[in-house]
Amino acid sequence: MPHLVVKLWPGKSEQQKTRLAEATAKNVIDILHYGEESVSVAMEEVKSQDWVEAVYKPDIKANWDKLYKKLGYDETVL
Repeated sequence: MPHLVVKLWPGKSEQQKTRLAEATAKNVIDILHYGEESVSVAMEEVKSQDWVEAVYKPDIKANWDKLYKKLGYDETVL
């Protein structure tokens, strides 16, 4: 029962977020062989000024060893 949360800065349209959720769910279904009814995707908008404390430190930096797709920046550039 995968539930994915995409955290992103505000400003993307509802259409973009819906397309991303549908594409992400499709990949989960295709790759992990779950039924469509088993996959959910949420979007959580986080203001850029809150990103380091709300996302980078707790979700990325603190879980670096769990990331399967690592990013190419650190908190000093934010």
